Amino acid sequence: MPFKKILIVDDHIEIIELMTDFLEMEHYEVYSAKNAEEAETLLREMTIDCIILDIMLPGIDGFTLCKRIRKESEVPILFLSANHQTDADKIRGLMLGADDYIVKTASPSEIVARVKAVERRIAIHSRKAIDVHRILSIDQLEINLDTRSVKVGQQPVELTSIEFDLLYYFMENDGIVLTYEQIIDRIWNDDVTGFHSVRVHVAKLREKLAPFDTIPEIKTIRSVGYQLHKGMRG
Repeated sequence: MPFKKILIVDDHIEIIELMTDFLEMEHYEVYSAKNAEEAETLLREMTIDCIILDIMLPGIDGFTLCKRIRKESEVPILFLSANHQTDADKIRGLMLGADDYIVKTASPSEIVARVKAVERRIAIHSRKAIDVHRILSIDQLEINLDTRSVKVGQQPVELTSIEFDLLYYFMENDGIVLTYEQIIDRIWNDDVTGFHSVRVHVAKLREKLAPFDTIPEIKTIRSVGYQLHKGMRG
C-alpha cells in the first residue's frame, strides 16, 4: 500500500513547517509532534505509514522512542540528525531498526526522495510476494511471508522489516553470492543507500540469529557481499 499519513517528530517548528510543505505537495497527509509523548499519543490514535524522527528531542530522545515503537510496530522510520552526530549514532539508529538516516542539512526535496525510496521498496516487496513461495525452510530456520514471521524450530525470532527482507532474500538465494549492489537494489531499491548501511543491518540480523547453531550461516564474501551457507554451524 502507498504511504498516506506521515508523522514528523521534531521540536523545531520551522523544520516541521518546511518538510510539511514539501510532503503535502506530494499529496501526503502530514502530522507532527514536538516530543515523544505527543508522538506516542498520535500513534495510538491513528495508523501512520512513515515516521520522520529527530534524534535530539526534549525529554525522551529519538533513539528511545524508536526502540519503543519497534516493540509494537514495523512502521518505517527515517531518523533526522544534526551534523555533529557521529557514525556511531548512525549505526545505533540503524541497529535499533530505522530504515534510513538523514542529516538536517539535507534539502527538503532529498528528504521527500528518501521517503519515496522507502515507500517504493515496501511496494516492490509487496508485489513480489504475490509470486514467490510463501514459506521457506532451511534446516530448522523457517520464514513465512504471509505472517512475516521467522522461527527456529518452534522458537520465534523477532526481526525488523529490513532484517526480515534481508533474511528472505538470502534464503531465496541459498548458496548464491549476493553482491552489495544486488542487495541494495532488492531491499532498498534506491541509489542513496551505501554499503555501510547494508553491513549494519546484516550485523544486526546475524546478532539475532547467533544463539542458534543449527541454522545456515550468513558468510561475508570480502569486498563483494554475502552468501547464505547451508548446513549447521558450530
